[in-house]
Amino acid sequence: MEESKRENKQESTQELLELGASTTKSSKGNIYTLTIIGQIEGHQTLPETVKTTKYEHVIPLLAAVEESEDIDGLLLLLNTVGGDIEAGLAIAELIAGMKKPTVSLVLGGGHSIGIPLAVSAKRAIIAPRASMTVHPVRMTGLVVGAPQTYHYFDQIQDHIVDFVTENSRISREDFERYMMATGNMATDVGTVLYGAEAVKSGLMDELGTLSDALSYLHRQIARGKKRRGESNGETNG
Repeated sequence: MEESKRENKQESTQELLELGASTTKSSKGNIYTLTIIGQIEGHQTLPETVKTTKYEHVIPLLAAVEESEDIDGLLLLLNTVGGDIEAGLAIAELIAGMKKPTVSLVLGGGHSIGIPLAVSAKRAIIAPRASMTVHPVRMTGLVVGAPQTYHYFDQIQDHIVDFVTENSRISREDFERYMMATGNMATDVGTVLYGAEAVKSGLMDELGTLSDALSYLHRQIARGKKRRGESNGETNG
């Protein structure tokens, strides 16, 4: 028994060091905490000097969390500058499709493709002094100057707008207005929304901190257990 506990503790420590993730077990339920930090890495490997979240690690991890009988809910902590669009959307789609209680908490920043990730949870919370940058799709490096390239950009941007408006209370008109604003940032197109502004716009659900995120999860886990208990009672009766 003691040996098993030591092995589980070692596995949890290793997971925390490698993925910035951990499982917290209590009488209120077992919560898996996942951090989305730095830049979201896609198909290309970023330099070692850049802090990254690797999608090939996060995608199978989320599938395991959803399927695990030992995990009751997911806490997503975000402090990201954005990154690869396809990778970010893939992760966001997975979170949005989870049946287990999920809550996101934006700390520091949830910029660019971090916005779909933030709103993908069933409850989206932002810290009072955190910020979110809404801007059009951009690409760095060599770009083929053909009509098809710009059409692809438009399609990707539409996908992002669709996802965000479907998973939050912000209107399409408002989100696109924030995205294309020219007077908010000195050297770029877009809008920076801070905590209260993000909530007022409908992009985020509420202003809060870690305790608020955990309280939401605990309530949802308790309700889920109650529903399952009532269902089992009816079946057994």
